[in-house]
Amino acid sequence: MIPNRTEAFRAHVSVRLDADRWATRRVRRRVLAVVHTVTAGQRLMDAVRLLEGDARLQVFFTAAPDVFNHGVAELLDRLKGLVLPWHQAVQTEFDLALAASHGGLHELQAPVVVLPHGAGHNKLVAPKAGARAAGARDVYGLGRQRLVHDGVVVPEALVLAHHEELGRLGRVCPEAVPAAAVIGDACYDRLAASKNSRALYRQTLGAGHRHRLVLVCSTWGPASLLGQDWDLLEGLVGGLPGDEYRVALLLHPNVWSTYGEWQIRSWLAGLGRRGLTVVGQDADWTGVMAAADYVVGDHGSVPLYGMLAGVPVLVTEAQESGVDPGSPMAELRSLAPRLRTDRSYPSQLRRSHAAYTPHTYERLASRITSEPGRFARNMRALMYQKLRMRSPAGHPVTEPAPLPTPLWPGRNGDQR
Repeated sequence: MIPNRTEAFRAHVSVRLDADRWATRRVRRRVLAVVHTVTAGQRLMDAVRLLEGDARLQVFFTAAPDVFNHGVAELLDRLKGLVLPWHQAVQTEFDLALAASHGGLHELQAPVVVLPHGAGHNKLVAPKAGARAAGARDVYGLGRQRLVHDGVVVPEALVLAHHEELGRLGRVCPEAVPAAAVIGDACYDRLAASKNSRALYRQTLGAGHRHRLVLVCSTWGPASLLGQDWDLLEGLVGGLPGDEYRVALLLHPNVWSTYGEWQIRSWLAGLGRRGLTVVGQDADWTGVMAAADYVVGDHGSVPLYGMLAGVPVLVTEAQESGVDPGSPMAELRSLAPRLRTDRSYPSQLRRSHAAYTPHTYERLASRITSEPGRFARNMRALMYQKLRMRSPAGHPVTEPAPLPTPLWPGRNGDQR
């Protein structure tokens, strides 16, 4: 659908029908970055940044409708990009659209490249309220429910991290296999690039060279660590000697989206005063992972990267029925030791450290990506292929994660 003259007059100058009249520089291709949630937006920027420095391109942003879109406007504001309202974005033709979620993509007038927004595809799609279970549930991101609209595969390209996922895709949505491209995992590569800066990340999080940093990771939802295991969080903060341990909490962006920063600060204020470091919602978590000595997690995908950081991973006892039994997350939960609330936390951590070897999770870690260190190169090549343009010379470099921003401890010891 092409905007009429009235709509074009109201449109941003860069997408008006008479845009050439006002343009300072005429670009050859226009790219739309579609941001559904903060999580998706953070993953999406791993691809968008690979277009930096190319004066032939213009990148636009839009916020797509999503139940967890709180915080997206602030994320886009921090990026200071040119943001189009959704109704205008779907009425405008682009040469390429990039997304890391699925809602509304069939409305776009552009070939769409869809990236994953976690480590692999670990979750089953929740049945709709009131619907009866009928057959196997789709794997989120690989199932027909998200990938096909009116009998047509929506993504022009579906980015996968591992060749193993091709087989899973072929079983649940075979018509989407021709669109699949095994590219790699940007977080895996950035974590590897961040390991040499481990001391800086630890210092930012309040962990000295004598401290062991326990990173607690909670996904969202009632079956999450924050939803079911508050006693575990309190036990770690109160049960680990402060002269030996530091505890940091990393929350899924959907938690921040649902409750807002004020409420989370309020809930965690007491634990913050007792020494808990809460990682800010805008922090790049790969730097936090690089700083950790232990990782404690639920069924979210972030603890999978603890295997890549080369530290012991412990999981909560709470079970989650939404984990795909064939996924890397299901395998991790079957292998990793359970962290129990009725036993000494220091002794459980010591036992996990004594039992851990670099090869403990080697095979499982190899399921995260089959293109280690090559996401940036492969992803840029894919985008320029879809743009039908020659890629810039040279290979892009994966930079270490920026220093994280903790909410606690605050500046000058202020924990309010």
